[in-house]
Amino acid sequence: MEPQWDDMKVFLAVARESSLSGAGRVLKMDPATVGRRVARFETALKTSLFVKSPQGYALSAAGDRLLGHAESAELAMRAGEEALTGPSDTLSGQIRIGAPDGCANYILPQVCAAISKDNPDLDIQIVALPRVINLSRREADMAVTVSAPTAGKLLVQKVTDYRLHLAASRYYLRDNEPIEKLDHLRHHRMIGYIPDMIFDRELDYLTDLGVERVSLASNSVSVQIKMLAEGSAVGVVHDFALPAHRALRKVLKDEFSLTRSFYLVRHQGDQRSERLNRFAEALSKGVRVEVERLEGLT
Repeated sequence: MEPQWDDMKVFLAVARESSLSGAGRVLKMDPATVGRRVARFETALKTSLFVKSPQGYALSAAGDRLLGHAESAELAMRAGEEALTGPSDTLSGQIRIGAPDGCANYILPQVCAAISKDNPDLDIQIVALPRVINLSRREADMAVTVSAPTAGKLLVQKVTDYRLHLAASRYYLRDNEPIEKLDHLRHHRMIGYIPDMIFDRELDYLTDLGVERVSLASNSVSVQIKMLAEGSAVGVVHDFALPAHRALRKVLKDEFSLTRSFYLVRHQGDQRSERLNRFAEALSKGVRVEVERLEGLT
C-alpha cells in the first residue's frame, strides 16, 4: 500500500501535538482513528515514526527525518490550492496569529478588524499567550514577537518600535509619597512580571531599574495594567495601552523610558504563499500605523 497525502497530514498533526488526542482535535477525528492511521502509515513506510510513552508521542529518528519533507509537501499542497483558485482581490480561508498578550489586547483587535472588513471571506484568529508561540508545531501561521528568533527556518521581519514608561493611577499618586526621582521607587510597591515566568529577556523591565521585589505580579500584561488602574502600585506600561486606561499617568517620563520592537515571524516556506504574503503585509502596516496612532494619544 502506497502512502497517501492524508496519511502525511495525520503524521504532521501527531508530530506537532505530541498526542493522538491533540491531533484528533486538529483533524476533527477520533483519537483511536488517528492511532490506526499512524500505524497504517508506519506499516506502509516499514518504519516506526514515533516513540510512544506515557508522556505522549515523540518523533523517532526516522520521523524526525521525515518531518521536513512532510512540511514541504504541506506547503506545496497549499500553494497548489492557491494556484487553482487563481488571484483574488480579497483574502479568504483561515489565518491564525500568535502574539504576546500586550499586542494581542491593545493592537491586534483594531488591526485585524480592519483587515476583516476588507476581506469578508477571511477568518482571523488571534492566539494571545504569555510565552513564545511555537510555529514549528503550527500553533499559528505567523507570530508577533518582541525579539527576533535566531534559530529555525523562519522569515523574520521587524515591524515597528514601541515605547514604555513607568506609570501609576492618579489615585495612587495622590495618596502616596511623591515620586520625583528613580531612587524614590524603593518606597513604593511595584507591579511586574512573575520573575521566573518572564519568557523573553526584552520583557525584564524591572531588572533594569534595580527593583528587587515585585509586590504584585502576573505573567499577563493585561492583568498588570488592571492592577495599576486599581491604584495598587507603580509599574512599566506600554505607551500604546495608556489611552485605554485614562486613570493612568506616566511617572518620571523624562528620567526613564524603554524602547522595544515587534517582529513578524513566519515559516520560511510560507513566502511562496501569495495569500500569506498579502496578509503579512497588511498586518505589518496595520500594526505600525496603530502603534503610532495610540502613542500619539499619550
